Amino acid sequence: MAQHAQHRNNQQPSKQEDLKSHTRKLWVLATVPFIMVLGNSMLIPVLPKMMKVMHLSLFQVGLLITIFSIPAGIIIPFAGALSDHVGRRVIMTPALLVYGIAGLGAGISAWIIPHPYPWIMGFRLLQGIGAGGTYQLAMAVAGDMFQSEKRAGALGTLEAANGLGKVISPIAGSALALIVWFAPFFVYGLLSFPIAAGIWFLIKEPKNQKVEGGMSQYWKGLATTFKTKTGSILTTFLGGAVVLFVLFGVLSYLADILEKNFGYGEFTRGLVIAIPVLASAVMSYISGTVLQKRLAQWSRPIVVIGMGLIALAMVIEPFFATTNPYLAIGILVIQGIGTGSVLPSINTLVTSATSSKERGVVTSLYGSVRFFGVAMGPPIFAMAMTHRYLTFWGAAALAAVTAVLSWFFINEKLMLPKNLRGGGSGGGVRTMSQTQSKTDKKSRSPVR
Repeated sequence: MAQHAQHRNNQQPSKQEDLKSHTRKLWVLATVPFIMVLGNSMLIPVLPKMMKVMHLSLFQVGLLITIFSIPAGIIIPFAGALSDHVGRRVIMTPALLVYGIAGLGAGISAWIIPHPYPWIMGFRLLQGIGAGGTYQLAMAVAGDMFQSEKRAGALGTLEAANGLGKVISPIAGSALALIVWFAPFFVYGLLSFPIAAGIWFLIKEPKNQKVEGGMSQYWKGLATTFKTKTGSILTTFLGGAVVLFVLFGVLSYLADILEKNFGYGEFTRGLVIAIPVLASAVMSYISGTVLQKRLAQWSRPIVVIGMGLIALAMVIEPFFATTNPYLAIGILVIQGIGTGSVLPSINTLVTSATSSKERGVVTSLYGSVRFFGVAMGPPIFAMAMTHRYLTFWGAAALAAVTAVLSWFFINEKLMLPKNLRGGGSGGGVRTMSQTQSKTDKKSRSPVR
């Protein structure tokens, strides 16, 4: 008994060190969603100025968001599947470098070429390809590291970092545009290179994370996961896409309205746009913290309530969007709270739906539909300039339908392994080395 107690005491420091190490790595990972959201959010308040300088329509300038997001959505699943075989950081590091180089290319093109729009579009496409190997793999790494209910908190931190980027980016983009309209493009390179170095040198992946047994076994395991959890997985994917479709669509529309109807300048637009996004970021962190303790009981209701708040905001918003900016922003704060509620819950369900050996491709497929949602938002919400009620109420109906589907099809017990279904009384951080073999064995059975 004495020897057992001594052994337990000897083990305790290593667990504490593990916790500190994982926390440090989590903050490094959090820089990835932070910089990724700059890819679109930093440009939104600058879009009206780009329209004037390059003589574009609202639809054309909205394509700067779309052409970034669609290739990212296409690349993400391939990057995820490859990361399951060769490792996460081997994909993330060069992807970050491509992201930064393409940003610099867009900025230089705008600087030296008289009619830069086609060149900027080309570099934005390349930048989107780089973005495809980043945020979702950071989620997969967090899912690999945190095997207990702490995973919800870790993923909430990543989503909060993503939200913080959404808050800072419109303000930063607006401030940089006061210098010159294409200055935001150069920030991508300045930030992505040190973040790439941090991922490469500080994120050490477990040796037993990579897939063994060949591609046939890998795809067989994936097929089993999707066959047994089809309704839950597809509904969570839809939820992520709808939330970001509405968010980016509304923000792009709002940026244009604030200039045309109310005469707000770049920096003021950035500050105003940051308000509902700040609500989303704060709610993401709170939601992740709450889910840490009651994940299995609360994840589905939180998704349903959050989607309901988004639907409510979209019903009311068109009455005030063009007449009262204060009420319009107040209503969008409700949307932000809904967004911040939904995403951490869905992120945790998706990353927990399979074992670490298949997590890369599953989270990446989820990332693809998120990017497609972002891509479709600005061009579709451009219709609100002429069909405001139809556009907003259509978005409200989509959010409401997603809420109903979430209530009937999301099954937390099916999506979550047993070590994440607790009520928060125990837990802590279980590292990959401590739980991987047990989790992987369970993940091969039809129901986890």
